[in-house]
Amino acid sequence: MLRFLAVKGLVAPELEGTVPRIRRWRHATLPACLSTDEVDRVISCAASGNTRQPLRNTAIVLLLARTGMRAAEVTKLTLNDIDWGNGVIRVRATKSRRDRELPLARDVGRALLAYLKRERPSSPHRAIFLEAAPPWRPFADSSSISKIVRRAMTRANVSSARGAAHLLRHAAATNMLRQGTSFKGIADVLGHQSLQSTAIYAKLDLPALSRIAMPWPGEQA
Repeated sequence: MLRFLAVKGLVAPELEGTVPRIRRWRHATLPACLSTDEVDRVISCAASGNTRQPLRNTAIVLLLARTGMRAAEVTKLTLNDIDWGNGVIRVRATKSRRDRELPLARDVGRALLAYLKRERPSSPHRAIFLEAAPPWRPFADSSSISKIVRRAMTRANVSSARGAAHLLRHAAATNMLRQGTSFKGIADVLGHQSLQSTAIYAKLDLPALSRIAMPWPGEQA
């Protein structure tokens, strides 16, 4: 405002520098999060609507919801990254700059097998997820994953103002926290380099926060 007034010649230009800036703390706001019921509805709606590859879409949404993987990581998954014998998903280094291994949940494994056996076209590409039309190439970037999730959310009547795929990642992290997983354990699953990035999910565990909240002065008077 002062800068605008200075440009208009209504106040002295040096006046702007005399006003202290309000410090904005990182992670000061609550991350958006879906409820368990909303996540289940999104998963159920992944295969509905006018889609050529319902099994692919279901596998993608389940991966995001159960593992907390980033959309970019799902895009880059290859056939070699699934260790069926040991029940492990190998996530190649992306934002965290290091590989990690995630457990292959039973429902995720079934969804992947259904897609690979019954729907995925024959292709020389090793990427697991391919586009729905010839020449059936791998997704160019994570935006295709986000569109799949956003459409499922729309059909499930779940609001997704932004970051549709990331909302499932937040939900997975919050669910792990409520099940008693440590911050270090959640950070390892999500691929966070800093525990500060993980600690923000503690704000979403409202039942736990209410147990440790101090009573307001005079509340019990």
